[in-house]
Amino acid sequence: MEELNVYEEKMNKTLDVLLSDFGTIRAGRANPHVLDKIKVDYYGTPTPLQQVGNVSVPEARMIVIQPWEKSLLKPIEKAILTSELGINPTNDGNCVRLVFPEMTEERRKEVSKDVKKKGEGAKVALRNIRRDANEAFKKMEKSGDMSEDDLKEATEKIQKLTDKMVEKIDKAVEEKTREIMTV
Repeated sequence: MEELNVYEEKMNKTLDVLLSDFGTIRAGRANPHVLDKIKVDYYGTPTPLQQVGNVSVPEARMIVIQPWEKSLLKPIEKAILTSELGINPTNDGNCVRLVFPEMTEERRKEVSKDVKKKGEGAKVALRNIRRDANEAFKKMEKSGDMSEDDLKEATEKIQKLTDKMVEKIDKAVEEKTREIMTV
């Protein structure tokens, strides 16, 4: 049933968005993906940080950004300060360093709650996709494009797919929470 493929694709995109969101969440260790959403003013154009310099992680809690042009040091610093990263960059004239402080227990719990909230949001999105699929299948059955048996089979398949995706989301939330809570 190619109708199912459309909904499966939508569910996979929901999971991908959640996983990329999780990549940008700071978990005590330096992860270059926390910079993914930061844009630098590059000659009047907002440009992703990774495209204006080399991003490296020399130590467990430090990110170093080596811009390709020295004139970009100040704009990179400004972009990081105005982002929601919550870290003060240090500029030594050659590169920008970000030192990630050890997260407090309280902050870890806050971030874990945020991760769970994002997971719940993704599950709601999955259920909405399932509802849309079921409505589409019922319309097809009413118009005669699908038999009653096919409708039953399609709704069962979409439910199984939803259950499988919810399981994947729960697993991703659990892994990210474990990563955040590990000191």
